[in-house]
Amino acid sequence: MWTTLRPLTLFLALTAPVAASEEEATTYPFDGSFEDATFAVENAIIGQGLVIDYVSHVGEMLNRTGADVGSDVTIFDAADVFLFCSAVLSRKVMEVDPMNIAHCPYGIFVIDREGTVQIGYRHLPDGPMDEVEALLDTIAREAAGG
Repeated sequence: MWTTLRPLTLFLALTAPVAASEEEATTYPFDGSFEDATFAVENAIIGQGLVIDYVSHVGEMLNRTGADVGSDVTIFDAADVFLFCSAVLSRKVMEVDPMNIAHCPYGIFVIDREGTVQIGYRHLPDGPMDEVEALLDTIAREAAGG
């Protein structure tokens, strides 16, 4: 309970950096250009009968704002995240636990780092979200050509 936490403990818990590691995401190599990979992801998502809600151009944002935040580091040559939902799976997992809303919408990312293009997705908690993660894996594998 919040009231039982000491102020320093609470501060540290809220300000501790959280970074995704390679163990927290699955990626597949893509043999082709970034543009071809994004096209493949779009087709794989639509091919599952799903609608892409939004494409976040994370790479463009990072490159555009680097100097503004005092950095000259290029993290990605390009990076996009495709956000979408599945009415069937979302209802199924949220009927089990309404807090599974925290994982929606689902995302597939495409990154280009120094000429190496990868397609991937973030891991989800074990249990009801396994079926959603299986869908993400199917989409990522198909887009990657596997």
